Amino acid sequence: MKSKLPHVGTTIFSVMSALANECQAINLSQGFPNFPVDQRLISLIQENSLTNVHQYAPMTGIVELREQIVQKINLHYQRELDPSNVLITAGATQAIFATIQALVHPGEEVIILDPSYDCYESPVILSGAKAIRIPLSDNFLPDWDHIRSKVNHQTKLIITNNPHNPSGRVWDDSDFVELQNLLNDFPNLWVLSDEVYEFISFEKKHISAHQIDGLKDRSIVVSSFGKTFHITGWKIGYLTAPDKVMAEIHKVHQFMVFSVNSPAQAALACYLPETDLHQLGTFYQEKRDYFREQMSSSRFKLLPSDGSYFQVASFENISDETDVEFCKRMTKEFGVASIPLSVFNADLADRKLIRFCFAKDQETLSSAAQRLCKI
Repeated sequence: MKSKLPHVGTTIFSVMSALANECQAINLSQGFPNFPVDQRLISLIQENSLTNVHQYAPMTGIVELREQIVQKINLHYQRELDPSNVLITAGATQAIFATIQALVHPGEEVIILDPSYDCYESPVILSGAKAIRIPLSDNFLPDWDHIRSKVNHQTKLIITNNPHNPSGRVWDDSDFVELQNLLNDFPNLWVLSDEVYEFISFEKKHISAHQIDGLKDRSIVVSSFGKTFHITGWKIGYLTAPDKVMAEIHKVHQFMVFSVNSPAQAALACYLPETDLHQLGTFYQEKRDYFREQMSSSRFKLLPSDGSYFQVASFENISDETDVEFCKRMTKEFGVASIPLSVFNADLADRKLIRFCFAKDQETLSSAAQRLCKI
């Protein structure tokens, strides 16, 4: 049988997590928290499951949840939207897939900035389009001269990810100026803004496409309840889009999942007005700082982490191995699993960098750091 995605195999996340389980290692590879979910949210899912919420939700999502999302966007970004501009999705990955399938046609091009999350390229290929993979600069921020050199009138989308996975970097104001200029010069170009870590930024605050006048009406913004509320297994997120684009995304969404888990939607609709998301950055900054402090005597060089719950580290002074080899050996011999950054690059460029997830409790971070300091 001829494969539509011949280049796709088992993801590095599955490989490293399986190896971590096999070696009984501390798993700092996959990006999910290991601490409890807010008990109030658990209570709400229990309470709502006892009510009549077990049939199909509306295709676009229950209106109460979409109204609460509109209020949150207004509170955090001072942008006024209508609930019709919000679509509840089966996680951010489904939102991204549905958007690309809806908007991108055969022969068109999509800009992807490397290192990039692995869910971006496959839907582009399945659309019959071409993924244009462009490396970020050495400090993991956009190289706008390089990007501009690759954009043409066949370019339909540029996918942005801010705060960035895997590097943890956050864009500067100047990056948004450059992006606006690019949109001005190419009227057919749209932005798919992956902002799943939007509430997890530290000294350098996250700027959203919601806040930029030149981007609002040319962007599809993707968000994640899983990342924000530590409920990655619920697989529930949302996207916002202008009316004419949302109509096309609806057409794809309805044939992918039709609607999303209704008890979870009902619980989140009750939970959102009770939450203060301004505190989430502080919560994770304390974890970042604790992990960096615990790692201060290690031989790793820790790179800046402006946002997300990832810390990139260089092992250049430790080993000449490839990053994949080093991660596997570190898991087997020292009992800590991480992710090599080369797998996020189209050309597998290896800069001797690995990614740790610090969305863990203090005991886990302390135990991992003790082991890493022995390398």
